[in-house]
Amino acid sequence: MRTLQESSGLTRREALRTTTRVAAASALTGLSVPLVHAGETNTIQIALIGCGGRGTGAVGDALSTQAGPVKLVAMADCFEDRLESSYANLSKRYADHMEVNSDRKFVGLDAYKHAIDCLKPGDVAILATPPAFRWPHFAYAIEKGVHVFMEKPVTVDGPTTKRMLELGAESVRKNLKVGVGLMCRHCEAREQLYQRIMDGQIGEILLLRAYRMVGPTGSAATGPRPEGMSELEHQIRRFHAFLWASGGSFSDFLIHNIDECCWMKNAWPIKAQGSGGNFERGDRVDQNFDTYSVEYTFEDGSKLMLEGRNMEGCHQEFASYAHGTKGAAVISTSGHSPAKCRISKTQNFNRSDLTWSFPGREPSPYQREWDHLMAAIREDRPFNEVQRGCQASLVTSMGRMAAHTGQVVTYDDMLNCPHEFAPNVDRLSFDGPAPLVADETGKYPRPAPGIKRDREY
Repeated sequence: MRTLQESSGLTRREALRTTTRVAAASALTGLSVPLVHAGETNTIQIALIGCGGRGTGAVGDALSTQAGPVKLVAMADCFEDRLESSYANLSKRYADHMEVNSDRKFVGLDAYKHAIDCLKPGDVAILATPPAFRWPHFAYAIEKGVHVFMEKPVTVDGPTTKRMLELGAESVRKNLKVGVGLMCRHCEAREQLYQRIMDGQIGEILLLRAYRMVGPTGSAATGPRPEGMSELEHQIRRFHAFLWASGGSFSDFLIHNIDECCWMKNAWPIKAQGSGGNFERGDRVDQNFDTYSVEYTFEDGSKLMLEGRNMEGCHQEFASYAHGTKGAAVISTSGHSPAKCRISKTQNFNRSDLTWSFPGREPSPYQREWDHLMAAIREDRPFNEVQRGCQASLVTSMGRMAAHTGQVVTYDDMLNCPHEFAPNVDRLSFDGPAPLVADETGKYPRPAPGIKRDREY
């Protein structure tokens, strides 16, 4: 670990605009003990761990809440350039809400501890590193008595899911508030749609459809390791490319569509079967498929059909739908926000057949999830999304494993699968080996459905 001096740079995501709506959110109930607020001034302090685009955007949303004063006081990342890029971007918009001097900028694999040590009980740690690091960072935050906002997915395999569920239960016992970045659950339009579906307006759901068919996405398609860069640095910097770090493009990108569909069904699927493949690899070394197709089955026999594709020149669609015995619903369309939720009395979504659509402009769900978390902290209300985040992450991993192995994978199979991608993630060192080792050609192990069936993918 080392501290830094200031510099400039760019981030991958701009902070989202402020909204002022504060509402109650569903959460796990836990033991209620007196809350320790972040200092007598009622200022809640924030530490950012993981300074990429998502973490930077989360800080912008946190600093835009209206319920009381919030300050960013510490930042941590594995890499200096990412930290300074985030700092420069945030300083342009939120300088009055930042107290991050050079000795509160921490770099290295242990930097998260130093950033969290800058907080007091009742403050908030933002965990926005690759998900492989989620459980050790969360464990340390719990030890220090700070609330947490963590990005999704929160796990990528069975052993880490069990570990996170245990940590989640501990955080509930300690009355810590924990938000998980499945922001679709905080979308007002989807909330109204969910209630209408629960009221029976489209009848019994028989089929859900979800699509994220877009062009190539960021670091998911990765070429050879740059000369002079270590294996571990390469894999962390390009974490979407490697299953141990992120669960790959499937877990990182498709979880939102899966989660919002399961929300509308009010259930988690019990099994999955799927397929996928690549069309042209070239010099790519990542572990992702270009296309995925997964059929999830719920306990009542109904289905969720999921289609994922990252290819140029193909039809694009980014949406989720629910089909019931009395009609159908658009859960989302054209991305995550705005959702543009609506209900049709037929299965075709013709304008003349619509019976409801969300009125007016949708508030940002990214902002609302922070409004809900901060309100729960200041009002000392139960708020803990860890269990739901673990379930969404596990169901997503279940679909990934089904596609990568060519086998039917059940929920229990995934939860109890003993393979852990990075069992020593809390002991990694840039001077030591990476969890994944390239062969003599610089390529990494890749899924081979029907051939590699050991469920290590």
